[in-house]
Amino acid sequence: MTIDFNKNKDGLVPAIIQDAKTKNVLMLGYMNQEAYDLTVATKKVTFFSRTKNRLWTKGEESGNFLNLITIQSDCDSDTLLVTVDPVGPTCHKGTDTCWGQENTGGFEFLSELENIIENRKAQADGTVSTPEGAKSSYVSSLFKSGINKVAQKVGEEAVEVVIEAMDNNETLFKEESADLLFHYLILLQAKGYKLKDVVKVLEARH
Repeated sequence: MTIDFNKNKDGLVPAIIQDAKTKNVLMLGYMNQEAYDLTVATKKVTFFSRTKNRLWTKGEESGNFLNLITIQSDCDSDTLLVTVDPVGPTCHKGTDTCWGQENTGGFEFLSELENIIENRKAQADGTVSTPEGAKSSYVSSLFKSGINKVAQKVGEEAVEVVIEAMDNNETLFKEESADLLFHYLILLQAKGYKLKDVVKVLEARH
């Protein structure tokens, strides 16, 4: 990765800090070469503070560190995108972000789950090999059983959700709902789609 620290006379490049899970932008800081090197070495995001005129590791006083996940440079090599796992609020005013917004997550895990399901489908199709010594997964086995079996499982789970919805056991209702969503994601990929394709339909209707 190339970073042009000499593009500006002060040797600083903007560093956009983004939560790796929620994808929310938490703050904007500046790094020089030394701050970048220290960030990579310690895995704690470090900036060059223009007000303090020194290196400054986020959280060095508050304990609200920004644990490094990845660093990327933009197309002009003069701006960094830093993804992090934040410990506590990011802003010195006590808010999650420097814009006063809550760092609440969306449904990013569903995208991760879809990627796992896609990999299992590829294993079932034989386009990706199953790791040596590993047993065939439940999802791969379900794909191998064919579209009718996948659709049947969705129907069974849907019935379970309806049954639990009429009962008062909230734990079972959530568990059956999770089973239904999981198998629905499998059915979508069995049909050649992903959740985003259904979302597009909803957006068009909206």
